[in-house]
Amino acid sequence: MKKLFPSLVAVKRITSTVPRSNFAEPDLEKLARLILESGGLINPIIVRRNGMDAYEIVDGDFEYYAAARAKEIDALKGETIGAFILEEENEELLLEQLEISRKTAITENQSVSVVPQQSSSFEQRLTNIETRLENRINELKAEYTQEKQALIERVKEVESLIPKPVPLLSALNTQKESQLASNLKNAGIKSKTIIDQIIKQRELEPFTSFENVVQRITGLGEKTMIKVIDNWQRYL
Repeated sequence: MKKLFPSLVAVKRITSTVPRSNFAEPDLEKLARLILESGGLINPIIVRRNGMDAYEIVDGDFEYYAAARAKEIDALKGETIGAFILEEENEELLLEQLEISRKTAITENQSVSVVPQQSSSFEQRLTNIETRLENRINELKAEYTQEKQALIERVKEVESLIPKPVPLLSALNTQKESQLASNLKNAGIKSKTIIDQIIKQRELEPFTSFENVVQRITGLGEKTMIKVIDNWQRYL
């Protein structure tokens, strides 16, 4: 007979005939966190094959549901669970061993306490459902916060790539000729002669103010200069 060694089994390949609501959700949550922190279960569950790559619980339903909760919390760390897989050649002996262990556990529990359970099964199920909903809501809140922060960072990144408008006076002195000519036309100066004068005059000496521009450029009046100032940011 082969010796029995635990195997790692994918949690999603396991099924249980015992409802999850039979177990207190806070206890499942606590064990699930411990499974993730310690990297596995101390006592592997027992399963038997019921398909090509499928298993059903023989013993350890509580541990299985805790592992399932661990997978909900962290899909990567909680992907597998330690399990003893019953094979045809050793199933009879192993089940007999399991039955003896169960009887011993029941006897010990009865000797410790015989206090009747106060809460009904229905109330326990409601409590479990409420706890599961609360856990899921908290997880969704955390996911939303992370996604929102990622979106904010992305918007900031995109905004940093958008060129900032150049102030008019600075543009008159520094923008490339072709770009400046196009921008001035959009802002209201249609005369090529005036645009050529601006480009020529700035090469001689930078403009120091809008009044200085009007004084040095023939044909450029104050009204036109004011119109250009008003339109500059609007059309860029």
